[in-house]
Amino acid sequence: MLNTPENQQPNLPTPSLSPIDKQNRIHSLDILRGVCLVGILLMNIEWFTRAMISLEFQDKSLTGLDHAVGWLVRCFVEGKFYKLFALLFGMGFAVMLLKAKEAGRPFTAWFSRRMIVLWLFGMAHMIFLWGGDILHSYALAGFILLFIVLKKTNHNPSSYLKLAIAWLFIPIFIVSLIGVIWGSVLDHNQAQTMWADDLDLHTAVIEGMSEQGDVYLDENKASNIQTPASDESRDIEELSESDFRALSIEDNIRERNEQSADISEEENAFTHGSYWEATLYRINFAGFMMMITPFLALFELIPVFLVGYWLVTSEKIIRSEQHHSFFKTLAYVGLLLGIPLNIISVLLVQHPAYEVSLDLVVIGDMVFYLAQFVLSAGYFGLVVCAIHHRKWSKVLSKFSPMGQMALTNYLMHSVILTSIFYGYAGGQYGEISRAPQMLIVLGIIAFQLVASSWWLSRFRFGPAEWLWRSLTYKKMQSMKL
Repeated sequence: MLNTPENQQPNLPTPSLSPIDKQNRIHSLDILRGVCLVGILLMNIEWFTRAMISLEFQDKSLTGLDHAVGWLVRCFVEGKFYKLFALLFGMGFAVMLLKAKEAGRPFTAWFSRRMIVLWLFGMAHMIFLWGGDILHSYALAGFILLFIVLKKTNHNPSSYLKLAIAWLFIPIFIVSLIGVIWGSVLDHNQAQTMWADDLDLHTAVIEGMSEQGDVYLDENKASNIQTPASDESRDIEELSESDFRALSIEDNIRERNEQSADISEEENAFTHGSYWEATLYRINFAGFMMMITPFLALFELIPVFLVGYWLVTSEKIIRSEQHHSFFKTLAYVGLLLGIPLNIISVLLVQHPAYEVSLDLVVIGDMVFYLAQFVLSAGYFGLVVCAIHHRKWSKVLSKFSPMGQMALTNYLMHSVILTSIFYGYAGGQYGEISRAPQMLIVLGIIAFQLVASSWWLSRFRFGPAEWLWRSLTYKKMQSMKL
């Protein structure tokens, strides 16, 4: 329990809240934040020139160098770096908590304000700039993390690691259990029959989509299929096999048409719409994102937050030079397992059979889910080891100012990219393919490396960090050094 009347000294005033001084920052965390910004930009840039509503689908129109770049980003970048940012969030939470306890300062109300402000930042970002915001998800997960730490009775650092691993494996265990049951009852002949039926349905749907009109039906028209109105319990059972097949085709085509309409609506908003029209679309899209946020927070962010919390409370990251063998092992295991797992999962997901078989969808997505965590761990171990290498330390230290201004730089990505791509600004939406996008990424990172260093040589915080701290501490913070 934090700062209860029992553990506070009654005659001493509570120390005032203030941001962490520059000399007290953990240098390696700032470097990691800067490196993460590169990965996040590599992934996010695609979704400034492509419909966010199709986030889970691979872009099948890419060929040549564009396809190669898209495939490499999906395999080695997608989903990895926002998890590393989540790891850093958990570490930052632990650092702030430990410093508050050490100084005898109240923490719960202060951290709650901090998360409320971050959530407001995220919602403003999502509505007024770009719909793919992650900040509001971190804020929600931050409240859950606070609740876990306050309510947990066993504060042994290893208990947080065990909880994180158990939490992480919940969806993996559930899917694995279903897979065991499914595999044990489905023999080879049944599997072949199901595959043939799925392939036949998929082929009919593709053919139907190429026909004139919105809906294609086989030899039976769905509009002419009559289900028994007098007995509702008989409706599906009374359908003949051909009638049921026709309805399945109709449903699949309707879903595809609805997806296409949603994509067209988003593309029109960001190619032909004014800023106000684009903002109205983002407001509606925010409702969709808010439905996804709790699942993202619970099943992906919270376990990573807990690992970050453990890394600080166990002093693994605080005294990282003394735990070199741990980070070296993490790098080797994470890379040697994570790279092949990601390659396998992306090859599965891009295979044409993935569109046909639900089995492959479940397997491919689950392998990709696990592979992201494993490779993220490998990247983390690799960067920490490199920080303690004389040659690489000099290179990576260039990312420290960029990491200190991570919030400002993250928001700046959206300002720059919407100015380039959206119709109410540069109008290049859909015009710059994947390979040339990497040149834009290179230019933005080079600019932010220089700009961040210049800014922090004159000011204590980035602009967004200054506003965040001022609102959190409920007083204007001093900007100049």
